[in-house]
Amino acid sequence: MGYNANMLPEISLGDRVKLRKPHPCGGYMWKIVRLGADIGLVCETCGHRVLLSRRELAHRIKLLLPAADPAQQKEPPA
Repeated sequence: MGYNANMLPEISLGDRVKLRKPHPCGGYMWKIVRLGADIGLVCETCGHRVLLSRRELAHRIKLLLPAADPAQQKEPPA
């Protein structure tokens, strides 16, 4: 089976994801803390850390919220 770049979302460190099913603590939101063959996630409700394969994460994601890029944010006028 070949690699399809369109199937897997473009993710980066600091992004937040909402998964389809809740964590046992009741939280849906997770923060991405590790990238590689496996993706490291931290539950924003209880702080539990998990590793998911890219394919498994792509299947479970309901919503992807990109991290705020400080280079794109404007300084407020003084």
